[in-house]
Amino acid sequence: MDIWLTLILTVHVLVALGIIFLVLLQHGKGADMGAAFGSGSSGSLFGSTGSANFLSRTTAALAAVFFLTSLGLAYVATHKPKTGSSVMQGVTAPPAVVTRPAEDVPKPADAPKPANVPAGSKTNEVPK
Repeated sequence: MDIWLTLILTVHVLVALGIIFLVLLQHGKGADMGAAFGSGSSGSLFGSTGSANFLSRTTAALAAVFFLTSLGLAYVATHKPKTGSSVMQGVTAPPAVVTRPAEDVPKPADAPKPANVPAGSKTNEVPK
């Protein structure tokens, strides 16, 4: 599918550049700049009608190709083949956290003594 995308995109860009070139080459209704390109004489390259008819038809043909390549690019972009895999494929689970019961956890030396422990009883004190 990547080959089709590259091919359609290349044709699309070339056609777009061709349309730009042809539109800039044509002369407007009031402008006589087209005479420099041969549309002023009846014996020109494009015949007695001048270059206006040829250039307009070529521009229309390129516009149709541009429209078709736009539709083709939209189709290729939205109809990618389904791989059948999950969105979670390749995601690893975090490592399991092992918790110890509260009586196994050593208490720090600076921890205050519980209020209900009588003085002189053995607690988790660290000898000094």
